[in-house]
Amino acid sequence: MSAPATPVTLRRYGPGDAAVLLDTLTDVWAEAHAGHDDVARAGFTSETLRRQVTGHARRDDFTLITAYCSGHLVGFGYGFRCTPAYWYGEELMPSITPEEARITDSLAGICELAVRPGWQGEGVGTRLHAALLDALRPQWVSLLAMPDNESAQRLYQHLGYRHAGLYRAGADGPVLDLLLLRTDF
Repeated sequence: MSAPATPVTLRRYGPGDAAVLLDTLTDVWAEAHAGHDDVARAGFTSETLRRQVTGHARRDDFTLITAYCSGHLVGFGYGFRCTPAYWYGEELMPSITPEEARITDSLAGICELAVRPGWQGEGVGTRLHAALLDALRPQWVSLLAMPDNESAQRLYQHLGYRHAGLYRAGADGPVLDLLLLRTDF
């Protein structure tokens, strides 16, 4: 992995800031997912991202980390602290191992991590992830990933995530990989 020619600056935002950044976040997300037909087939669109961010930004612990280069947003990630029951859902909860991840009071869910294609493979996603963990400081962190998104799966494996189960978003929703990471906080 080579360093980007121009330095990347990370910024942290809270719940009240998401609305102002929503159009730009949506643009970054759309570019990051361009050509990923599985994302569109699963029903994930720019509009669903807008609704998701808007809904999650109502949480007091909503944390958004952005990556800028020369004043342009090149990537972002966001998440929040939550309960295991909220994040895993009642059906999946009994199968989550280890048990500590089911009963913890220190869990964060990362909802999105997107980097513009020209910046992928440059360490931006890793830096965004680290900044989110530093801001949220959970003992456990979890995220959902498209099973066929090889670049995302490689990143999450590199970061130390392990497969914790299959997650279905609603009765007709897509099947996603639920990934889990124990942190050192």
